[in-house]
Amino acid sequence: MRIAEELGVDAEIVLYQKSPPDRTELAWLVAHLADPPTDLVRRDNLFKKLGIDAADVQTPEQVVDIIAKHKMLMQRPVVVCGDQVIIGRPKERVRDLLSS
Repeated sequence: MRIAEELGVDAEIVLYQKSPPDRTELAWLVAHLADPPTDLVRRDNLFKKLGIDAADVQTPEQVVDIIAKHKMLMQRPVVVCGDQVIIGRPKERVRDLLSS
């Protein structure tokens, strides 16, 4: 949000825990993601605890399925600008997207 303010860009913040994307929204995000779809899935302790491995998130459909079932596995922040979607890490990527 701070980067958007610095650049004078209007931004809408969606708190994914309170308003998680549904399957349709997830599919749209994955389809427009500039990064490989599998990058949208966090590989953290929850990923391991759930017994998920890389083979479970290889395709866009698998990514949508996993995130729809386990919203906490969605990498964040996800930044949408028009039809462009990026994972906002490192934060310089956000600046590059919003200033183009």
